[in-house]
Amino acid sequence: MKLFGSKKAPVIGLDIGSSYVRALQLSESGSGYRIEHFAMEPLREGVVVDKTVQDIEAISSAIDRAVKNSGTRSKACAIAVSGPAVFTKTIALPSNLAEADVESQIQIEANQYVPYPLDEVSLDFDVLGPSARNPDLIDILLAASKSENVESRQDALEAAGLTAKVVDVEAFAIANAFELIRQRDHLSKNEAVGVFDIGRDLTTLLVLRGGRVIYNREHPFGGHQLLEETMRRYDMTPEQASFFERAEEGPDDFETEVLEPFQLNIVHQVSRALQFFASSNDYSPISTIYLAGGTASLKGLAAMVQQELGLTTRVADPISGMDVAPSVAVSALKRNTPNLMVAMGLALRGFD
Repeated sequence: MKLFGSKKAPVIGLDIGSSYVRALQLSESGSGYRIEHFAMEPLREGVVVDKTVQDIEAISSAIDRAVKNSGTRSKACAIAVSGPAVFTKTIALPSNLAEADVESQIQIEANQYVPYPLDEVSLDFDVLGPSARNPDLIDILLAASKSENVESRQDALEAAGLTAKVVDVEAFAIANAFELIRQRDHLSKNEAVGVFDIGRDLTTLLVLRGGRVIYNREHPFGGHQLLEETMRRYDMTPEQASFFERAEEGPDDFETEVLEPFQLNIVHQVSRALQFFASSNDYSPISTIYLAGGTASLKGLAAMVQQELGLTTRVADPISGMDVAPSVAVSALKRNTPNLMVAMGLALRGFD
């Protein structure tokens, strides 16, 4: 008889982004979670381009620093892949198929849908449950990524003395983290909610319903455009032009001449992304959207999107209400809350 049950080994949620590596580790606390370890390390430009690792050594070094600075002793990580090298699709199969037949059928379906030769991809699937359209079918989520996309991240981890216990897809990690927000904000599980994740160079609209990603599309727009415009207008270096990321005061005309036009551009991008979704087969009315990514916390952005589009708009905050260990730098953690969706979703995988 086990008196205390089996304790799961802690997993580090490791978000390898275009500008930073973020490490986040949780523990269970009552009916929720506690943040035990957190750190982030910057990446120089060009190390990760369009979600693809270009410099394994630089990534490995940043991972090593982030993990050490976080204070964790865990060597197990959950990482994610994304970008154009990742393919996902929900397919339906007869519910009476034997397990072995399901796997062979998955291979046939993958050969039809995955836009790469199957010997060049890492392939996985997850049985979602009975199909809402036909009770005799089951929905299965098919996920594939070019093997080099997975292997480059695994190589970087191994060079830092770590192992990948979980390899997820970024969109699914965000959906995992959003469940915390959905419960906290009392949103119906059947309500379609948009998450607009503004990255450095790419921005992604995810539409979530019933705990699933029903729509996922990337758009070539990102927060780096604000940095570049600030550098150009004020003849600043990247470090000088990053004052808004540090919540520091900038030039007197920054808000009116640079920030507001950029925010209006974001409104346009959100509107355009929602139009693409409206023309898709999975369209459901959306009344609430959440802004994620570092740019999401720009002063007045959520209010502007809400006013211009008439949709309830909030900044994604997956850590609100969580206990935080005394060793965690709370100020740095809170400054980066909209940036923690992927790391949070990955860290939660340790409790699956």
